[in-house]
Amino acid sequence: MNDNYLILVAEDDDEIADILTSYIQRSGMRTLRAADGEQAIDTCRLKKPDLVLLDIQLPVFDGWTVLSSLRKESNIPVIMVTALDQDIDKLMGLRLGADDYVVKPFNPSEVVARIEAVLRRAKGSHEQLPNKPIRTSCLTVYPQDFYVEINGSGEVISPILTTTEFKLLAYLARNPRKVCSREELLNACLPEGDTLDRTVDSHMSKLRKKLENCGLKGMPESIRGMGYRLGENK
Repeated sequence: MNDNYLILVAEDDDEIADILTSYIQRSGMRTLRAADGEQAIDTCRLKKPDLVLLDIQLPVFDGWTVLSSLRKESNIPVIMVTALDQDIDKLMGLRLGADDYVVKPFNPSEVVARIEAVLRRAKGSHEQLPNKPIRTSCLTVYPQDFYVEINGSGEVISPILTTTEFKLLAYLARNPRKVCSREELLNACLPEGDTLDRTVDSHMSKLRKKLENCGLKGMPESIRGMGYRLGENK
């Protein structure tokens, strides 16, 4: 990529970190390193990387703790790195707000491809979506500005959303009464992501919880056997 993105590699194994850093730099991106979870959080706050490649088994704070902390204050894209090829690890990451995951042992070139895909997806949320405000009875979404506010109160909720959650919300908001299938949502909002069963469900569950915490209940609605629609605040 030629956008000179800054990538944080949060990995305590020096050999793995060296390999990842080398491959990422060869692709034209810059890198930062963090050897433990505390350092990863501090580096994100100070350096504002464009993406974090986050190992789950970090010392001091593990990857789950780091991801949870980041999601309280940032929508920075995060790719989790796990040593176990198990759905439970993948789904936990998605529920906590991860954008993707890779499994050890991995091909470094594949990791770089995943990074580029997530960055394109994040960039697309700003450049590919029309910027005309999308207004529903409860929300106003500004696609290119990555900005969402609750009608009436003016509360801004976009900082707590991941890139994928934002794209799903914007997509549903365009036709709030339309029921969108999982396949449609995957194709529209995660075209280069992993199509693991329940991927959309995991993102929607997290999005629904965040909206509920902001006083918007029952959104998005799950329509059994069909998919999702934004619906109305209950």
